[in-house]
Amino acid sequence: MRKKNIVVVFGGNSSEHEVSCVSAQTVIKNIDTDRYQVILVGITKQGAWLAVDKIEDIADDTWRQTGKKAILSPDATRKEMLIFEKNGSMHSVKVDVIFPVLHGPNGEDGTIQGLFELARIPYVGCGVLSSSVSMDKLYTKIIVDSIGGIRQASYVGVHKSDLKQMDKIIEEVEEKLAYPVFVKPSCAGSSNGVSKAKDREGLKNALLLAAKHDSKILVEETIVGREVECAVLGNEDPKASGVGEILAAGAEGFYTYDSKYNNAQSKTVVDPDLPGDAAEKIRDAAVRIFKAVDGRGLSRVDFFVENETNEVVFNEINTLPGFTSISMYPMLWAARGIDTKKLVNQLIELCLGRFE
Repeated sequence: MRKKNIVVVFGGNSSEHEVSCVSAQTVIKNIDTDRYQVILVGITKQGAWLAVDKIEDIADDTWRQTGKKAILSPDATRKEMLIFEKNGSMHSVKVDVIFPVLHGPNGEDGTIQGLFELARIPYVGCGVLSSSVSMDKLYTKIIVDSIGGIRQASYVGVHKSDLKQMDKIIEEVEEKLAYPVFVKPSCAGSSNGVSKAKDREGLKNALLLAAKHDSKILVEETIVGREVECAVLGNEDPKASGVGEILAAGAEGFYTYDSKYNNAQSKTVVDPDLPGDAAEKIRDAAVRIFKAVDGRGLSRVDFFVENETNEVVFNEINTLPGFTSISMYPMLWAARGIDTKKLVNQLIELCLGRFE
């Protein structure tokens, strides 16, 4: 029986490029090579697609010097990757399935999923709609509002063009929310461009920072509580893992990009002691939200457990969560007896089953 060719796509034209390269190595190491022939394709920060020879080239960060171009044909009758060698020769490789290990814009927002749909090649993870609405924090909130029964932070949506009338926007925010507030780019990932504003001047600076990352901005009330996460796995009948808690280090007091990936004092705890039935509420809400956005394959859903009330408050959903050594998604499933190798191959099987 012929091995299926699986293309692992990593890197990407986003601020999460480096994290993607680390996540990809975990995924590649855990693909069942008895069943799949692994083909590596890296996307540079400039958007160039390159064929990569081996995982070691990702580890030592030399893959960008490969010199070999890779082009995924959008022709649904071909289902192939075109590889252009350094000497100018070209050959095609049949593609049976794609595993996009891409975080953030241009990888997790439905754009590349649209290319896979055009090519009619099965791919791991959420589809175009669920990827795009989940990447956009503002539209995710609108969807979660519509399903009812799930609390989320009060918010104000702001468009970049509105900042020409900064005083008016600040007044609108102050009418609805009390300081401090969190300001987030609607579509950025890994906490890029997120900041906490304690007063008018801080809000102005935070809005300008967020506007560098996206044209839509989300201003939210501050929820004082424990940061927790839940992993979801499946297609039509998804299952939720247990709950993990984030213990963020750093002076900011919240989980920034730096505290996620560069501060060794940040910790994650699996199955923390939570008040009452909070853990079960989190698991139930995670599945409901995953279904509401038409999720497929995998997602990590993030919440707070508010200190004063012990209420569960939805934060956001990530349709392509990290697979690094410190990433919560694989940790949560490992705690339920699904190790990373089994998890990676189950995701591939879920993908193939969905497209069949």
